[in-house]
Amino acid sequence: MVGTSAFRALIVNADDFNLTAGVSRGIAEAHRAGIVTSATAMVNLPGLRENLGLIQDLPLLGLGLHLNLTFGPPISPAEKVRSLLGPDGRFVRDPAQQLESADPEEIAREWDAQLEVFLTAVGRPPTHLDTHHDLHAHLPASEIALDLAQRLRVPLRPVTPAVRAAMAAAGLPSPDRVIGETAADPYWTVTRLLQCLDQLAEGVTELCCHPGRFDDMLLVSRYNRQREAELQALMNPTVQQRLRQREIALLTYADLTR
Repeated sequence: MVGTSAFRALIVNADDFNLTAGVSRGIAEAHRAGIVTSATAMVNLPGLRENLGLIQDLPLLGLGLHLNLTFGPPISPAEKVRSLLGPDGRFVRDPAQQLESADPEEIAREWDAQLEVFLTAVGRPPTHLDTHHDLHAHLPASEIALDLAQRLRVPLRPVTPAVRAAMAAAGLPSPDRVIGETAADPYWTVTRLLQCLDQLAEGVTELCCHPGRFDDMLLVSRYNRQREAELQALMNPTVQQRLRQREIALLTYADLTR
């Protein structure tokens, strides 16, 4: 478990890479000109190879896999994952409904397929795993995601104490805590980021964020124009200066495994 030393560090992870071209472009920008160190990619959506091109010259950006069961089409043939799909052949968008009706074997099958797409497209294993809508905070998704993390020997976002304890029992590193969410208003503002840096606890914290450039495709997401505000906050010079003043290290999940 990370966090017994007296230093303070952040893994600033941008969720939803490849949700849209605008989101992917914004994440790349937030790394180049801001404090984002890491991202997780949704691989079941179109445009993956094109969007990966946006970060091919960013070797310091960690890239994990954003396991998804609640947005878009499956990677697996529909007949192999029927319990995960609505009448339109796409994932059930309501997380609670999805977890209630999903066959665990079909979850595992689909997440294995998403991993294979990631490995082929990126050419290396993900730095870590997390899930869209944090599905792995709940059974059976937590056990399936943990099994995948154990097979890969990579961290899984510790969204609950139970997940963190399971990671420790498996001998896998994890941050000490995760902060960040989405809301009707932009969650990460300059004010909230400065407060976070001033009050950051010792150890390693994952700051989960959702930056992006707005495009018309984002209208399918409730968190759309808010991403532009997060992007600006994550690139704000005052935030970057405060980070240096507080001597807070910036890490990726790959740093934990090393």
